[in-house]
Amino acid sequence: MPKENSGRKYDQKMKPYLVYQYLLKRTDENHSESAQQIVEYLKEACGIEAERRSIYKDIDAINRALFILEEDITMDEIDEEYFDEDKAIVYDEHSKGFYVRKRHNETADIRLISECIYSSKYIAQDEAERLVDIMKEFVSEYQAEEIHTDALVTNRVRTLNKSVQSNLTQIYDAMSTKIENEDHIPEKISFQYLKYSINDTKSQVERRQGARFLVSPYKLIINDGNYYLLAFDDYSQEMRTYRVDRMKDIRRTGDPREGKEVFQAIDLKTYTQRTFSMFSGNTEHVILRFRMNLLDTAIERFGRTNVTYVKSDDYHFTVSTDIEISGQFFGWLCGLGEAVQIVAPSKVKTEFLDYIDKIRSRY
Repeated sequence: MPKENSGRKYDQKMKPYLVYQYLLKRTDENHSESAQQIVEYLKEACGIEAERRSIYKDIDAINRALFILEEDITMDEIDEEYFDEDKAIVYDEHSKGFYVRKRHNETADIRLISECIYSSKYIAQDEAERLVDIMKEFVSEYQAEEIHTDALVTNRVRTLNKSVQSNLTQIYDAMSTKIENEDHIPEKISFQYLKYSINDTKSQVERRQGARFLVSPYKLIINDGNYYLLAFDDYSQEMRTYRVDRMKDIRRTGDPREGKEVFQAIDLKTYTQRTFSMFSGNTEHVILRFRMNLLDTAIERFGRTNVTYVKSDDYHFTVSTDIEISGQFFGWLCGLGEAVQIVAPSKVKTEFLDYIDKIRSRY
């Protein structure tokens, strides 16, 4: 008999927590649960006997506890500051039930995070689904149904590498100055690097016949839905970027990083523009003339720093900025067709015409 009483009392102590979790899952502004429904849940799912009036007391205790935690106040201070509008769980007179009014995250927040997960090419499809399922736990089951993940899945080429999460952990640890509150000297990592093979485009193989790359990691960068590592390469003694989803079997070496001076000399904004926009070449001050409907395109490409945008007429504007001239830059101009024109200098005009002539000669 003492054991049974002890067990019953232990279950009763758990009751407010179970009630709160149940309401988080089952209720929102449009869905409520009555005290009787909560009593039935406790009995059927948890094996806990409860009376309706005890549910009211549990919800009051939950509200007060949440307010204390949110406002960082003491038990003695709560009566002076606690009002009905502060309650996270409220009673709806119309539906005759309780619902969770205040959550740490709004449905729109969870939907946005879910979209970011699904739009990230460096996260494998099944991993993305698992992460979105985790995010859905922060809203009610009815709100979770509003997060239409099927509408977010596209035909973009996703990574085949399911180890991206562990890759990121290894990289962060290697770059950290502290691990588990212990001092740590940032260290080099080694890894194999993957590529597609023309013999089987559905899988990837190791570059360099599986030989390991040895680098000093410095910065993780997200660009166009992909994760990149900026690192000092031991072999070339240069800064290089590596796709994290193409890295395999990352190992921390224990050897201190190199290339600190090279990294500190980099202007990251300029470096990423050169690397990811592929504008690498000799720098020239260029004036371009665009159709007015391409203003967003130009600003997204060139930014606002050290760039001049001037309206030339009702239908056109000019952009004046320093640009690294390359085939990739000319290819971008070709993609815009007649909507863009090189105004100056003449040297760049000539190089662009030569670029077009070389392409034409192949046909």
